[in-house]
Amino acid sequence: MLSKNYSRLAKTSTLFILAMAVSFHAKIAGADDANSHFPNIELITQDGKTVHFYDDLIKGKIVAIDFIYTSCQYACPLETARMAQVQKKLGDRVGGDIFFYSISIDPEHDTPQVLKAYKEKFHIGPGWTFLTGKKKDIDLLSKRLNVYSDPSINADGHLPHLLIGNEATGTWIRANALDNPSFQARMIGDFLDNFKHTDFKAEQQRQTGDGSAISNFDRGKYLFARDCVACHTMGQGDKVGPDLLGVTTVRNHDWLVKMIQHPEQLLKENDPIATAMLKKYNNVRMPNVSVNNDELDLLLRYLETATAHNNKEATAGANAVAAKPADASTATTHPNR
Repeated sequence: MLSKNYSRLAKTSTLFILAMAVSFHAKIAGADDANSHFPNIELITQDGKTVHFYDDLIKGKIVAIDFIYTSCQYACPLETARMAQVQKKLGDRVGGDIFFYSISIDPEHDTPQVLKAYKEKFHIGPGWTFLTGKKKDIDLLSKRLNVYSDPSINADGHLPHLLIGNEATGTWIRANALDNPSFQARMIGDFLDNFKHTDFKAEQQRQTGDGSAISNFDRGKYLFARDCVACHTMGQGDKVGPDLLGVTTVRNHDWLVKMIQHPEQLLKENDPIATAMLKKYNNVRMPNVSVNNDELDLLLRYLETATAHNNKEATAGANAVAAKPADASTATTHPNR
């Protein structure tokens, strides 16, 4: 049974999503036939298999489609890491009734082998296929799907559009691939199949943060969740990138500032730390997520306070263990010693 908070949010989200869906659906419904907006072009998977976009990938399915390229230094790595979070939230439904597709807009470089290596870097599970093909076909497809970006639009050469839809019902939504993963999971997993899979257990909702209020709101923590948590943890070990617990004590402040705001410059300058980290973490580049100065200060403060809090708890725990008297049941008396 859904919690009251989740039900209320679901209703609110439905109204918002419906407004977007109706607008986008109208564009698709105006086509002469399905294939005019869903061209049945040939694509090649990361395993070298030839497939047809309409017949093999989307017909009768719930899908999430984004356009990326593996040498991208800005949004694409974060897009992929965010979508990996969405995949995790949807669980084994991905590959069951939901399918993810990432299509390269740089097919000349992104061969099946390159895409397969890229997929492995992000520890992506079943049900998510990376695709390449002919440049003219991919451009046609992105234009027909209304997610094409002029290459001169920004340093990335494209916008992080995410197209999600249910081909069987004709419901399609153009979203932002960098959006909140819990919200994306609800749109893909609930709204697109008319809330047939909303029987989540309360524990699952609690663990993923779905439907629960945010207590003790911290802007730095929020920014970390928005911009960093897709690739990093605070004390839970390395992920796509390094665990950041204690990073403010082991890295120079100026270096951290540059790494957060302009990571591509450090690599261009052959900075030894940045270069070593790139090699250690499977050549996944730190994306430039356009953190402004105010956000930078909040992020650094959060990293510092989270580290200090962790150290304080560790010290308190160690002191408690040291002060604990010996267990009488295990103590041994040696009168002759």
